[in-house]
Amino acid sequence: MKNDVLGKELLARGLVYQNGGGTVEEILAEPRTFYLGIDPSADSIHMGNLVPIILAKHLVDAGHTPVLLVGGGTGLIGDPKESGERPLLDETIVAKNAAAIKAQLSSIIEKTNLQVVNNAEWLQQVGLLVFLRDIGKYFSVNQLVKRDLIKKRLETDEDSISYTEFTYSLLQAYDYLELNQKYGVNLQIGGSDQWANIISGVDLVRRKEAKSVYALTTPIVIDRVTGKKFGKSEGNAVWLDAAKTSSFQFYQFWINVSDANVEEYLKIFTFLSLQAIEDLLAAHTAAPEKRQAQQTLAKEVTTFVHGAEAAASAERASLLLYGGDETVILTAADIQLITAELPQKTVTTSALEEGVSVVNMLVETELASSKKEAQRLIEGGGVAVNDKTVDISYTITTADAVSGLVRLRKGKKMAVLIVE
Repeated sequence: MKNDVLGKELLARGLVYQNGGGTVEEILAEPRTFYLGIDPSADSIHMGNLVPIILAKHLVDAGHTPVLLVGGGTGLIGDPKESGERPLLDETIVAKNAAAIKAQLSSIIEKTNLQVVNNAEWLQQVGLLVFLRDIGKYFSVNQLVKRDLIKKRLETDEDSISYTEFTYSLLQAYDYLELNQKYGVNLQIGGSDQWANIISGVDLVRRKEAKSVYALTTPIVIDRVTGKKFGKSEGNAVWLDAAKTSSFQFYQFWINVSDANVEEYLKIFTFLSLQAIEDLLAAHTAAPEKRQAQQTLAKEVTTFVHGAEAAASAERASLLLYGGDETVILTAADIQLITAELPQKTVTTSALEEGVSVVNMLVETELASSKKEAQRLIEGGGVAVNDKTVDISYTITTADAVSGLVRLRKGKKMAVLIVE
């Protein structure tokens, strides 16, 4: 994609929130070496970090050169929060987190010889006096204290900001200078919450090196229903590491987004063309009960993060469990994915040939605490086998097994019987 077209595309998708040093079209008018930094405050990237990574992928696909920075040095300091100081992490934990994130970034941004750096390499080497003389003199305390976050933290003694946190912006600016000198980086991208820090780097390079460098930020994505952003601080983090958020849970997050969010998410989080998204939304509007937009969103984003095989497995499992599509043929991997998520009970084929009591299975899968509770639930019409409401005399047999599973549901809760 030509860069003048790319700029319009990124704006149309809502992927650019702020730009520094020029218009988006001017910034992308020539090939750039850009960097994206992620601090290793955890051992995985979460969905709140994904938008800048999506932007990075668009830039890479358009021929721009990426440098991905893991903040092993800045992670020891911590970016100031709106309220309260971050706990300082141990060097060993930061190094472990940095290594894990480096591996994640390398797998998501598919590029041969991807340059991934750790700012601990230079921040742990720079001397204090050198830093104060050569970097600190370019920053005005008058301007720093006017920044919204710092200004807010200065309003009360109880929520005051430490000198450690106050220096964070200078450290991130120093990263930009170092990367400009070492790798020719002339564009930094990041989330809009990093705007002040990013612009500090733009100003430092301009003042110290007399060079023009640039900045682009992505929006902070908000759930339009709850009004919350996605991230650790909100307690609703969706992790990119399958050990923290499985590919099935990840897929479920996207397939369950509301109609209020789906258009924005399709444009920001997928690489479908804008025309394809427009066509998809038209089909979705015509038949919203089919949730075609959400199904496509879930498949596309899960494929990007976890790969096509994991996405297909999550899709098949979801279609059977929650879509009631009994034509789906599950693989052994699909069943393993399901049993990692739901309560289960293994039953033999011979046992099902004789028939097993639905009351007993409710207790054995812990959907009910006792036979008495199971009976009460069934009598209230709250129990279903494979989406079919059953009565107290119902016996589960081989006829109920679909692709080696029987789905047992109590209200919105589900368990599965694994047939062996």
